Formats: sequence, C-alpha cells, structure tokens
Amino acid sequence: MRRQNERIIKERQRIKKKKPKFRAEESWRYKRVKENWRKARGIDSKMRRKVKGWPRSPSIGYRGPKDARYLHPSGFVEVRVYNADDLEDIDPKTHAIRIAHTVGAKKRIEISARAEEKGLRILNPLRREEVVEEEEGEEVEEAAEHEEGEKGEEGS
Repeated sequence: MRRQNERIIKERQRIKKKKPKFRAEESWRYKRVKENWRKARGIDSKMRRKVKGWPRSPSIGYRGPKDARYLHPSGFVEVRVYNADDLEDIDPKTHAIRIAHTVGAKKRIEISARAEEKGLRILNPLRREEVVEEEEGEEVEEAAEHEEGEKGEEGS
C-alpha cells in the first residue's frame, strides 16, 4: 500500500510541475492587485474569454490524480483528531493523525500518548516547549493546592 502511495505521490508531483502558476488578472501590471488567484469576471476580460497569449486560468484539467487527492506527502491519509476517543477507528498502516488546532495542551498530551501506544504517526506533534510549559503548569497548580490545604489546617 505504501509503495503504491509513493508512486501516486511521485505522479502528482510530476503533474504539479507542469501546472502554471495561476495569478490574478493584471496583477503584473498594477501594484494594488495582489497575485493571489481571483476569477476573471469582466465582460471584456481577456482571461475570462481565454484569449491566446494571456495567462491560463484554473480548470478541471489541471486537477491531480484521483488516487493522490487528500494524501499527505508522506503517503498517509490525514485524519483530524479532536479527542482521544477519535483514535479508535484509525489504521496505523494507512492513516496519520493531525491534532485539531482548537485542542488544548492537556488534551493534546493525552492524544499524543494514546497515539504512541497505537503506533500512529502524528503530523503536528507536540513541541518540546509545549510539553515543558504543561509540566510547569501542573507543578504550579499542585503547589497552589498544597498551600490552600495548609491554610485550611491553620484556620481550624
């Protein structure tokens, strides 16, 4: 399966090299028009009418191979994960997980631990700083709880 995906990804890269860089109409002429693609809509627009000599517009013919769509460059199918329970139906041979950006540090650590147990690849793993910050945060919370406990005993 992985070898086949590698072949498909190479094919996608070969096709992508041939694809032109699509740019917004007249972006090369005016500073105020950014290069980001915008569909040409004017009634006299040369790009909309696909006049010879004008840059190409995106069309269905430039689409990549069907098998390669939605594949990560590593050859795995990306699966977005929001919590540790989402890891249940994921196949480690064909899927790789991407932890959603809305997931906080505590849950991210839990997901990472469960994914490691299952042998899943994480496309956006924890950075060392995040792990250190989380551990420091837990130590601070424990110290605060300990101090509150001591204050409660003194008041009795």
